[in-house]
Amino acid sequence: MKNGIENNYYHEINPAGFGVAIKSGKVLVSKQTKFQKLEIFETDSRLGRVLTLDDLMMTTEGDEWNYHEMIAHVPMMHHKCPKTVLVIGGGDGGTVREVLKHDTVEKVVLCEIDGDVIDECKKYLPTIACELDNPKCEILVQDAIEYIKDKKNMFDIVLIDSTDPMGPGEGLFTEEFYTNVKNSLKEGGIVCAQSESPFVNKEEIRKMYALLKKVFPICSTFTSNIPTYPGGYWAWAFCSETVKPLSYWDERRGEAITKSCKIYNKEYHEARFALPNYLKELLN
Repeated sequence: MKNGIENNYYHEINPAGFGVAIKSGKVLVSKQTKFQKLEIFETDSRLGRVLTLDDLMMTTEGDEWNYHEMIAHVPMMHHKCPKTVLVIGGGDGGTVREVLKHDTVEKVVLCEIDGDVIDECKKYLPTIACELDNPKCEILVQDAIEYIKDKKNMFDIVLIDSTDPMGPGEGLFTEEFYTNVKNSLKEGGIVCAQSESPFVNKEEIRKMYALLKKVFPICSTFTSNIPTYPGGYWAWAFCSETVKPLSYWDERRGEAITKSCKIYNKEYHEARFALPNYLKELLN
């Protein structure tokens, strides 16, 4: 069975041979962009509307906060005063929305290669894309691989909210790209990158962290649950030249942000760097 909608169900089977099935409803948009197949459809479920790219799950209205709160707040709360933030990928806008909950932020740059993702999410997923018109947000529809090459000492935080290491996202998983990202950081800067499912994407994780560890003196991992992602369990890389995990947490910002979050809080933040044995072995 191919991934996609068939007989009123969206099916997705992951590389480990199992997956999800969601009762589907009306297809709101289905198009081939310059880079990929894009679909947004209604569901007869608690998940609400769903965005898929190349028939792979990207986000749902019902569980997106499990991903967006974690990729944004864990690294952001490690920085004493994040003012400039770069989001690579993330055209649905969820990561930008969470970044802008931090009142220290003066500017967030969204660099997304596929402008159709931004346009369609603004139209059909407004609760996720709601901050893309914020005056603090600069949207660049271009290839982040090229954009980042000449950026030096520009960002406090870089969030790599990419698709999987295939298609338009493939070039975001290289040592050269990670080196350019490191060079774009200001002193005390932090990078956070989505790093796939520890249960499903073991080889991808092993390769990715081997590259990251060549570039960053500090490279750690945190995890959380995402119901609709492969294995229901996801990992993110936390990387910096100087900032260690769990070395700082801003009480004032944290208290304010937690009020608007569904998963993120201080206790959860601290617990997410505790890893299961099989993931520790995978990363060594």
